[in-house]
Amino acid sequence: MISTLKIKEALYKQCVDFVENRFNTIQNTITEIQESLTSETKSSAGDKHETGRAMLQLEREKAGNQLAEIQKIKENLSKINSSNTSEFIGLGSVVYTNKSNYFIAISAGELKVENELFFAISPNTPIGQLLMGKTVSEEVVFREQSFKIETIL
Repeated sequence: MISTLKIKEALYKQCVDFVENRFNTIQNTITEIQESLTSETKSSAGDKHETGRAMLQLEREKAGNQLAEIQKIKENLSKINSSNTSEFIGLGSVVYTNKSNYFIAISAGELKVENELFFAISPNTPIGQLLMGKTVSEEVVFREQSFKIETIL
């Protein structure tokens, strides 16, 4: 069996990888848009050209916003100390309940460690807000389902 510290470290590493992949994808998109903008030459159909450039500008702006969002997520992730434990649920907590397991960090979906399934969630999500500050044996009701907190790492 993997140690509790190793579980937290493995979940943290998966979240870092998730953010890095998203970051690289957005960077590549921005690079492709830049290349499209610079390679687009003025054609005889001027209006069509201008529309194409405007669409690319919008795409670049959208990608820039996504990049800013990823930077914020990276910042939040950097605040997590995987060696810290607490009896109260907070940023970086691994939470076992009688229904599901959670890693309070960023919204990264399902993560697996040693065949155990965890949901990486942000403390700002509805379920994250319900869990924050709770302790072992407290019950939480989410979407008409009740579950009990069994362990906090």
